[in-house]
Amino acid sequence: MKYKIILLKRARKFIKKQPRDMREKILREIYKLPDGDVKPLKAHKNVYRLRIDNIRVIYTIERDIITITVSDAGSRGQIYKRY
Repeated sequence: MKYKIILLKRARKFIKKQPRDMREKILREIYKLPDGDVKPLKAHKNVYRLRIDNIRVIYTIERDIITITVSDAGSRGQIYKRY
C-alpha cells in the first residue's frame, strides 16, 4: 500500500540543514515508510519513530486516509526531549 507523505515545517527545516548526502539518505528512508527501522513511541498512541544513523524522524500514520505525516526530525539526543 502506497502512503501519501506529508513533511511538516519543523521536519523540512531540519532536513534542509543536513549535508547533501545525509539529506538524500533521510528523504530516501522517509519515502520507504512504513518500512525501515521503525518503532512506536511508548507514551503516544499512533506516533512512531524512524531511525536513520543518529537521526530520528517522528511521524504518525493515518490509515483511513492513507497518509503518513512526518512531524519532526532531529538528532537522537535532542528529539526525544520534545516528546
